[in-house]
Amino acid sequence: MANARDVKRSESEIPHHVSRTVGFSLSPNMSFHSSPSSFGASNLTQAAASAAAKHLKPFATEDIKILLLENVNQTGRDILAEQGYQVEDVHVIGIRSKTKLTARVLKEARNLIVIGCFCIGTNQVDLHYAADHGIAVFNSPFSNSRSVAELVIAEIIALARQLGDRSNEMHSGTWNKVSSKCWEVRGIIGYGHIGSQLSVLAEAMGMSVIYYDVINLMAMGTARQVPTLEVLLAGADFVSCHVPELPETRNMIGYQQFEQMKDGGYLINASRGSVVDISALIQAMRTGKIAGAALDVYPHEPTGNGDYFNNNLHPWCTDLRALKNLILTPHIGGSTEEAQSAIGVEVGQALVRYVNEGTTVGAVNFPEVNLRSLTMDEPNHARVVFIHRNVPGVLRKVNEALSDHNVDKQMTDSRGDVAYLLADISNVDTVTIKDLYERLECLSSRIMTRILY
Repeated sequence: MANARDVKRSESEIPHHVSRTVGFSLSPNMSFHSSPSSFGASNLTQAAASAAAKHLKPFATEDIKILLLENVNQTGRDILAEQGYQVEDVHVIGIRSKTKLTARVLKEARNLIVIGCFCIGTNQVDLHYAADHGIAVFNSPFSNSRSVAELVIAEIIALARQLGDRSNEMHSGTWNKVSSKCWEVRGIIGYGHIGSQLSVLAEAMGMSVIYYDVINLMAMGTARQVPTLEVLLAGADFVSCHVPELPETRNMIGYQQFEQMKDGGYLINASRGSVVDISALIQAMRTGKIAGAALDVYPHEPTGNGDYFNNNLHPWCTDLRALKNLILTPHIGGSTEEAQSAIGVEVGQALVRYVNEGTTVGAVNFPEVNLRSLTMDEPNHARVVFIHRNVPGVLRKVNEALSDHNVDKQMTDSRGDVAYLLADISNVDTVTIKDLYERLECLSSRIMTRILY
């Protein structure tokens, strides 16, 4: 393993790297994951201490290699390059939504320690395999919420006024001035980051909002939660889906759900392509049950730009494209300059924190564990990162290995079959670090060991 190399080097080969600022996230949404007070320091105390923070590094930064795919925004590349990392191949992989990191692919990435998904979704990564092999996965759950919500608002107006059809008719030389009813009630399926943002924007435009979610959530403004999906479908003129891709959400909107919707209602899906049964949508629009729809996501999507949205991709593509008052967009909900820049910062910062400090706050497949940063007043300290199977007796064996050292602070948590431990130890040198590393590597429950110094 690549991370074993740092403990095998001679003392003269091991550089210490000191940062000028503490490696905390710049995301304003960091508080959604954890409260600063949980680490025993106020924001003012953290800010004052940031200049004296010591940046831990697992090995020389020029040895850390990073592979960024799918044109990840330059902000993310800059954050990683500023750390001295080589942005190529591969202890760290950065992807967006098209690259598939299956178990077969990950099996060949023997040095990989972390994956950054520069997007919201993580279904393109085998999260279970990654966790079982000590590979943390981070995403950006907040940064493009506003962009998606704005697209949906635009689609509501365009559908209600049939702007797409009227524009196409004008381009073909046809003048067709008709009246269309403007609706006021909108329903949201899923009231998470995007759904709640959409609720605020819709209310600001004078719409009444109802929403359905599987858990009880506090409403924004005057929005009202309804008890079942059936109640929402029967009461909303515009139905917008904002749910993750899960077995429970596959074909969540199908033939039965379209029948439960209002006559002349509208459907918008900017969540995941598997949520809506497209064949059922085509039938509902052909019969006039549904007056219009907007789709930004599809069950399977082309891997590149070009003339690929045809029946070779899906057998219903031609029928879908022929429908009136239907807006089709190529998964552009979060594709704005502002959103992509924010995603680059959010995920880039998360990757730096994980590589340098072992912090898993925001990881989607690991328990969230964090320790306050070491400072320049602690020059002979090291941080132990031990990822292991969640089985009885592991902590006793780990603490036996740590018993010869002064443990300044320690935190552990588990998620399913995987547990994650951070411990800061003091008064160590390269010899003791190597010895401790080898003792932890010998534990049968071990998934991955890293020692940061």
